[in-house]
Amino acid sequence: MKDLTVVEARMKLALESARRGAGKTYPNPSVGAVVWKGSQVLGRGVTRPPGGPHAEVVALQSATRRHGERAVRGASMGVTLEPCCFQGRTAPCTRAIIEAGLRRVYVGCRDPHSRVSGRGIAKLRRAGIDVEVGTAEEACREHHRGFLSVCERGRPFVTLKLGSTLDGRIATESGESRWITGPQARGLVHRMRGRSDAVMVGSGTALADDPALTARRGERVVGRPVRVLVDSRLRVPAAARIYSDDEGARTLVMTRKGARGRRSVAATGAELLDLPGSPGGMDLTAGMRALAEAGLTTVLVEGGGGLAAALVREDLVDEIHWILAPALLGREGRPALGSLGIRALAQAPKLEWVGMGRLGDDIRITARRRVGHGDNKQ
Repeated sequence: MKDLTVVEARMKLALESARRGAGKTYPNPSVGAVVWKGSQVLGRGVTRPPGGPHAEVVALQSATRRHGERAVRGASMGVTLEPCCFQGRTAPCTRAIIEAGLRRVYVGCRDPHSRVSGRGIAKLRRAGIDVEVGTAEEACREHHRGFLSVCERGRPFVTLKLGSTLDGRIATESGESRWITGPQARGLVHRMRGRSDAVMVGSGTALADDPALTARRGERVVGRPVRVLVDSRLRVPAAARIYSDDEGARTLVMTRKGARGRRSVAATGAELLDLPGSPGGMDLTAGMRALAEAGLTTVLVEGGGGLAAALVREDLVDEIHWILAPALLGREGRPALGSLGIRALAQAPKLEWVGMGRLGDDIRITARRRVGHGDNKQ
């Protein structure tokens, strides 16, 4: 393996910081930044939750606190996303960078948001700062895939998680499903929840399992992603755990306009998203646009089979994590994926392999929609 250059090593640190904030900063992207001079790292930062400072400011504050303003002047910064240049809840990051007297800034990837879109880079250059764009770009775009998806496609990045037997069954004929996959797989799912802005389930899963959709480490709750329920007829009772308001947990419900039971659901504090109908039930493409408008950039879909199939049919799934348990249930078992309406091989969604690995006794297979396949769908 080749030795990393100083800049590559510093961008790796910035990405490590950024990943720690995943799932905790929406609607803002989880940006990472690092400040250094020569071989010495002066400060690191990650974007704080909304209303708090952005990564660049956190890194500069850390560097100044530890080493003083004099040490920071003339230093370099690596940041995973182009610094913002407009006044929002916080002051522009470009202002903080200029006032700190940095000499050079390495930007992982450009910010396509209409209020930035190269303006942050231009502002730094006008102030005499040397800016290099595209450092560790592929890794930075991968990390910021949710934010970029919202800016470029108008919808969140959607990850579908499926856990099934080797023959693709998620439950017995009677509905028994706990537990098909093992503890390592369940631990992975909780980590995925913790890195996601939202977790989505269909009404069937909510009725069968009554999930809380929290992210846990052991028995301890470590994250409360936004809960998204797809329930066209509002069948899930208001007493369900998905509607609990523990520590201000937020719930969004995709439903049909005019569905009965709206008043009792609204009384729980849940937000109703009225979707137009479609031949398959509800227009989930419109639903994903609504989630983007609500500030969500990454959505983890946990089932069930009907919802998973509907999202695949509408070409709304970007990545699939399929966890296979070494067991068989046969034709009587309930399928992990409902009907896709495919009559010819040419109609099959095109995927590409990302990876495969063991999770205890289980196997995880990861695949992603092929680049260019349905990229214009909004």
